[in-house]
Amino acid sequence: GAACICCHSRPMKPIAISCCEPAGIGPEIAATAWKRLRGEIPLLWVGDPGHLPTDLPQKHVKVGDDIAQISLTALPVLARDFGGPAIPGTPKPSHAQGVIDAIATSVDLVKSGDASALCTAPIHKAALINGADFAYPGHTEYLAALAKTDRVVMMLACKDLRVVPTTIHIPLADVPSHLTASLLTDTLLITHAALRRDFGIDQPQIAVAGLNPHAGEDGKMGMEEIELIGPVLTALRSEGLNISGPMSADTMFHEGARARYDVAVCMYHDQALIPIKTLDFSGGVNVTLGLPFIRTSPDHGTAFDIAGQGKADATSMITAIRMAAEMAKKRG
Repeated sequence: GAACICCHSRPMKPIAISCCEPAGIGPEIAATAWKRLRGEIPLLWVGDPGHLPTDLPQKHVKVGDDIAQISLTALPVLARDFGGPAIPGTPKPSHAQGVIDAIATSVDLVKSGDASALCTAPIHKAALINGADFAYPGHTEYLAALAKTDRVVMMLACKDLRVVPTTIHIPLADVPSHLTASLLTDTLLITHAALRRDFGIDQPQIAVAGLNPHAGEDGKMGMEEIELIGPVLTALRSEGLNISGPMSADTMFHEGARARYDVAVCMYHDQALIPIKTLDFSGGVNVTLGLPFIRTSPDHGTAFDIAGQGKADATSMITAIRMAAEMAKKRG
């Protein structure tokens, strides 16, 4: 009983949902998420109210309103005027600055404590570049800039697996030169700290993939494991981290192997994302580790081809919001 009273006296601050590319599926999956979660997690949508589905109950709010209470009967909206309606499937360059500003506003809400976490709906980078000269490779890099953080880590998570790619959106040919001891060390330390703080895992078990087939097979198929990855892992083990590897990536992701670790740290994008997208294509969540606030995101794009048709699957969005709420509870 006491816990319940305490929980009612201090309702959870809402999860801010930063408006996405208005012409994509973001507005409709946000609406579906509110319908599904309204008795469970309070939400706050930051964006142009005219871009939400017309049949959605919504209420314009300001910072300081009782958003948890409002969220029970309508989607609370921190209204921003993007200057015109959205056409599903056709992004407008004139909306770009509004999208960017909505992300920045959402970050301010989380940093000030008016929201407990940020869940970002999908953006379309080309539209942001065309409409507002967006200077970042993606959402994650823009959030890092807003947070004044120079190194963040991308983690993808689903029920059966968490993965972290050490290098992310670069050509495969550039991976060996980008893979440095300092990048790998920071990636492992940020991942370890986040699993403890945000996921409540006291002694995280981290499995690390090699870069080459068979983890280089003692230097016969590449030297990165011997010269770079191995020494980093040895140094971090001496600091008390539970790390196994470098391991052959082709034997890391079957069911028995997954039971032995809490996260798999991989060397490049597809090495990490193929296994998780194979296991759970619609339920994966993108989590940015190393920010001073919690940020999750559905692990899919704008899906222009089905926008506005009522076909969009909100599973990943709902899972991303639930994960953000869980992480916020762990952080207290």
